[in-house]
Amino acid sequence: MPAKQRKVALLGFRSVGKSSLAIQFVEGHFVDNYDPTIENTFVKVFKLKGQDYELRIVDTAGQDEFSLFPSHYTMDIHGYIFVYAITSRSSFEIVRTLYEKLLDMSGKQQVPAILVGNKCDLLRDRAVSIEEGKQLADYMHAAFFETSARSRENVNDVFNRIVMEMDKSEGGSQNKGGCTIS
Repeated sequence: MPAKQRKVALLGFRSVGKSSLAIQFVEGHFVDNYDPTIENTFVKVFKLKGQDYELRIVDTAGQDEFSLFPSHYTMDIHGYIFVYAITSRSSFEIVRTLYEKLLDMSGKQQVPAILVGNKCDLLRDRAVSIEEGKQLADYMHAAFFETSARSRENVNDVFNRIVMEMDKSEGGSQNKGGCTIS
């Protein structure tokens, strides 16, 4: 069976660790130095629940509340990972705006999404509580994870979950056999 092709976009404020999450998932290491991303695409082929996937990860430039939302982020993208740093209140507050801009641009009421509070290895510098993250995730109808790209905590879980959410939104994981009419 050929690999299912999936494409996910990482969205969030600058310096929250979007690139670090992608590199940790795809290449298995942490990049300590920060070079602002314009836009990058990473590809990883992996197996989840017996199915092969080719996941394209679009690592976007950091956005803020004044950024125009590029329309190409709504085309050919199957799911979204919204990332904020638990050490930055402003990066958290921008996520709701980005989510609402995405819904406006896509014309949808809901999209497959994950909310990620990154940098959970920096607990002493926490500016956003777990409860606040959970509340925003509920608003977005999204799963919620706190991650550390540095220590790899929950990194694979985030990408595995977005693949499952994308399949679920397309009815992929619901197919239990039986008849199909198309």
